Amino acid sequence: MVTGPDSLFVTLLILLYSLTSESERFEVLGPTEPIVAVTGDDIILPCYLKPNISAEDMTVDWRNLDFIDDLLYSYQNGKIIQKDQVPSYRGRTSLFQEELWRGNISLKLTRVQVTDEGRYECFTKTTSWYDGVKMEVFVKAVGSRPVVSIEGHREGGMGLVCQSEGWHPEPDLVWLDSKGVSLSAGPPETHRDLKGFYTVKQHVIVQETDTNRFTCRVQQRLINEEVETEVHIPSELFDYATTWRRSFIVSCCLGVITVIGSALTVYGIHMKKGELKQELFDLRKYVFQDIRRHAVDVTLDPDTAHPKLILSEDGKQVRLGEIKQDLPDIPKRFDYSPSVLGKEGFSSGRFYYEVQVKGKRWWTVGVAQEFVKRKGWITVNPEDGFWIVRLRDGKFRAIAEPMVPLSLRKKPQKVGVFVDYEAGQVSFFNVEARCHIYSFTGCTFTEKLHPFLTPGLNDDGQNSAPLVIRPVNFTD
Repeated sequence: MVTGPDSLFVTLLILLYSLTSESERFEVLGPTEPIVAVTGDDIILPCYLKPNISAEDMTVDWRNLDFIDDLLYSYQNGKIIQKDQVPSYRGRTSLFQEELWRGNISLKLTRVQVTDEGRYECFTKTTSWYDGVKMEVFVKAVGSRPVVSIEGHREGGMGLVCQSEGWHPEPDLVWLDSKGVSLSAGPPETHRDLKGFYTVKQHVIVQETDTNRFTCRVQQRLINEEVETEVHIPSELFDYATTWRRSFIVSCCLGVITVIGSALTVYGIHMKKGELKQELFDLRKYVFQDIRRHAVDVTLDPDTAHPKLILSEDGKQVRLGEIKQDLPDIPKRFDYSPSVLGKEGFSSGRFYYEVQVKGKRWWTVGVAQEFVKRKGWITVNPEDGFWIVRLRDGKFRAIAEPMVPLSLRKKPQKVGVFVDYEAGQVSFFNVEARCHIYSFTGCTFTEKLHPFLTPGLNDDGQNSAPLVIRPVNFTD
C-alpha cells in the first residue's frame, strides 16, 4: 500500500486523468516498419490521430532524434513556427494542412539527403492531452558505375585499381575472374565525405588467364543494389611483362655483388626507420603532453544543470536521473536540454580538461559560450555558440551544419578537450590512444567559454554511467 506524499501524488495523477474527457484523448499512430528513402526523392513520414479528430488547434512537433534538442518542423495554433528549426530542413518540410481537420499530421520531406537518415518523432499535444510516435528512416544511394584503371606491371602480373563513389550505406567491393570466383586483392580503401556519401577503392594484381577478363563489382546487400564493370586486358601486355621479368632476372644476376654490397646499407636504413618510428611516437607523446599542460580544474555548475541531472557533491560527476528535481527555474538553467556547464569560464589563452566516458553509449562533450540559449528547444551548432562532439547509437559525430561523421579506430574511454581561444580552435583527443579526434578551426569566440556536458538518455538502464571530470595525470 502506498502512503505519504507518494500516495498523494498518485491520487492527483489519477484525478487529473479522470478529469480529461474521453473526447479529448487520442493516440498518435505511425508506421511499424522503417521507411526507406532514396537520395533526391520526396518522402512522406506517416502520422495520424486516432480517432480522426481535428489537429488544427493542436501543437504538432516533428523532431529528428539524432539531433539533441532541435525541431525540424513545428505547427502551433494554426501557424508554422520556424524560429528553432534545424537549418538543413528549412524549405524541405511541410504538413498537409488541408488534411489536419481529419487528424492527418504526416510530414512531407523533399529532396532527401543522406544526413536525413535517423530516428524521427511525431509529437502532438493539446492543453490537456499529448501523445507521440517514433519511426526510423533509412536513406539509400546507389553509387557510380565502377571505374577500372590499369596501373601497369606489378609482381609478375598486371595491377588494376577500381573505384566507385556516391554510395550509402557503405558498400563492399569485390574483384572476380571470368568464372565469377573472387580474387585476392589489397585492403579496401573507404572514404566518407561531408554529405555522408561513401567512396570505395581497391587494388588487385591479376595473372594471365584464358580470357583475361576481370570484373569489379560494388554491392550493397542491405539495399539489394550492385553495379559492376568488366575489363579485358590484351595478352600483349602480359607478354611484355614476361619479357620484362626475364630482363630483370639477368640484371639481378649480373649485379649480385652490388646487391650483397648494398645489404649492409639496407640493414642500416631499416635500423634508422625503426629509430624514426620511435622518434615519431615520442614526438606525438611530447606534443600531447604539452597540450595537457594547459589543464584546468573544472567543476560543474549546479545552477545550470537540467532538473533531471544528478551531480556529485564535488561537482565532478553528472548522470541523468529518472524524475525532475524541484529546482528553481533560474535564467542560467537548461530547462529542456539535459545539459550542464562548468562553473569556470575562459576568455583568453589556452585550456584543457578531460572527461571519462567509459561505459556510456550516449554522451556529448565540448564547450559553449557563456550566454548560449538555455530555455526550450536549442540548437547546438557553432553558429549557436556550441563546439561539441557526440556518441549516439554507436555513431561518433562532430556537431556542425552539416554534421561531420567521425571514423574512430578505437572507442575512447576518456576524451580530452583543448581550446586555443586566440587561435579560434577547439580540439578533441582520445586520451588513452594519444590521438586526435577532431578540431573546429577558424572559430570566432565573443564570450567566455565553459565546459559543456550532456550525459544522454538512460536508454533502458544501459547508459546510466556518469560522465566524470578527471584530474589530468601527466604520467598516463
